[in-house]
Amino acid sequence: MNKTVMTRTFARLLALLGLSLCGTVAHAQSFTLAPLPYPYDALAPVIDERTMQIHHGKHHQAYVDNLNKAIAAAPALSGLSLEALLAQISKSGDVVRNNGGGHWNHTFFWESMTRPGQGGAPSTELLAAITRDFGSLDQFKAAFRAAGLGRFGSGWVWLIVDANGKLKVVSTPNQDNPLMDVASERGTPLLGNDVWEHAYYLQYQNRRADYLDAWWQVVDWNLISKRYAASRK
Repeated sequence: MNKTVMTRTFARLLALLGLSLCGTVAHAQSFTLAPLPYPYDALAPVIDERTMQIHHGKHHQAYVDNLNKAIAAAPALSGLSLEALLAQISKSGDVVRNNGGGHWNHTFFWESMTRPGQGGAPSTELLAAITRDFGSLDQFKAAFRAAGLGRFGSGWVWLIVDANGKLKVVSTPNQDNPLMDVASERGTPLLGNDVWEHAYYLQYQNRRADYLDAWWQVVDWNLISKRYAASRK
């Protein structure tokens, strides 16, 4: 066996042991940042391209990186899905809570949006539930807007299905969400909007109300309707 073949064989053996030729442990990241389901400029003019680049590539990436560092330092959390982690978040520290929530919330947020004019409308089933629990679609949007404006500082506003099957609008601080065991109102999220300033400040400055009003143009009601149908199974 020549030297090159021996080196390759030894390298493969080390790889199986989780090591490299440099003697360092090769840690695979627990979580990764997925590409957006559309180009960065797809949501314009509602959300501009530069905001999307910074929000996804900088802010969301930082949550993923910091979460992986925290998980690496807490072996008991290794191997848990993000949802399992959030369900028992009270057992973890603030770093896991903030960055785990940040990763889940943003992934959910990106998936909830599509190009302006392509999001369709609530399904017949979802619209009936909205009308039942809020009075009308417009009244639901007004409640959602009020919750978004009422969130002091940074946080999120959500449409959830509670344990009794009722639709509710709730708000959470920072990167908390309704899946967490620390949430004041828990439930299955159907829709969520980020009201941290980094989500809208480049384009809307301090006009959060304008951002909340314009945002409905990019909500993917086709997907939200599918989430609602899945929540009823």
